[in-house]
Amino acid sequence: MPQLITPTTRLHASWLAARAEWNAGDHQAGGGVWLVAEQELADPDVFAAWVGRLCAMSDRSRTLPAGQVHDTHWWIVEDDTYLGAIDLRHELNDFLLQAGGHIGYSVRPSARRRGLATWALGAVLAEGRAFGLDRVLLTCDDTNTASARTIERNGGVLEDVRETELGRKRRYWIEL
Repeated sequence: MPQLITPTTRLHASWLAARAEWNAGDHQAGGGVWLVAEQELADPDVFAAWVGRLCAMSDRSRTLPAGQVHDTHWWIVEDDTYLGAIDLRHELNDFLLQAGGHIGYSVRPSARRRGLATWALGAVLAEGRAFGLDRVLLTCDDTNTASARTIERNGGVLEDVRETELGRKRRYWIEL
């Protein structure tokens, strides 16, 4: 049975195995990989520091660098296998309002088509309510029909499709 857990160094090997399933240069939404040079994550010390940064981003008492927002990260796991990631951004800056949204998620290719993203999104929507959010914005590539279905299954209402700095995005709002 899948679970959402706080990122942990004990899943280093499983995380690396999952990452190897993506094509080079693919974006792992919700994973926070942008916080570090991805090719360095094979080093256990770099991985541990990155996991620490992921966990620290949810601490609202910390001042973040300009352009960043507080963000809570979870990993989707089953037993001791990393299956994917999901994150909840506590607020929106201009970039997130246009292109990124409150929530990002991804599931490793070998674990797709099992309903994991739909389940994880539903669980994180409850966390958004606990944070005091009234509604959340989710975006996906206009061509990503699987992600659009995931969002719609969780109550997403399409606001529009627009060109962003990340390409053509479908923008959905979910009332909490």
